[in-house]
Amino acid sequence: MPQGKPEVVPEDGLTTRQRRNRPIFAVHTGPMKGKSTAAFGMALRAWNQGWSIGVFQFVKSAKWRVGEESAFRALGELHERTGQGGPVEWHKMGEGWSWSRKAGTEEDHAANAREGWAEIKRRLAAETHDFYVLDEFTYPLKWGWIDVSDVVSAIRDRPGRQHVVITGRDAPPALVEAADLVVEMTKIKHPMDAGQKGQRGIEW
Repeated sequence: MPQGKPEVVPEDGLTTRQRRNRPIFAVHTGPMKGKSTAAFGMALRAWNQGWSIGVFQFVKSAKWRVGEESAFRALGELHERTGQGGPVEWHKMGEGWSWSRKAGTEEDHAANAREGWAEIKRRLAAETHDFYVLDEFTYPLKWGWIDVSDVVSAIRDRPGRQHVVITGRDAPPALVEAADLVVEMTKIKHPMDAGQKGQRGIEW
């Protein structure tokens, strides 16, 4: 894809503009770090376009405020004050969704994840956001908490021009098959191989 140009242009009856502006469904998977980081990089571009951003984290601890969360909450506040960029919503399953109860047992976690997904489905149907990050969403799919076919159907049939990025290891094959863009993060080297723990500004 030299200079961002496709090597093959399909005969699908679409104009270049129509084809270029189709909504993207992306999956960032693989064992190496960087999956969420890449998704949030895309979300930054989306925010800069004035798009509404919805971030939904499914695994990370509610007590752990990652650097991207602080940055995006600040960008959301900047939008509210000045109109620059787009609105931002950030939800974490571990803290209890804003529309749900607090999590406790594993079944509570599973129910919470299902309730979170039900809310995302409602938002997709209502075209609430322009850009969605479903962070570490592959895990509740892998654990059987949420039906993969339901996710594929809801994203495939979403109305309008809503972009969706899902991150996490072990993305189910059906999810990979349905996606427009799939990235697998593989490890060549990592500081932890030499006994170095994660550090501020790099891992969080």
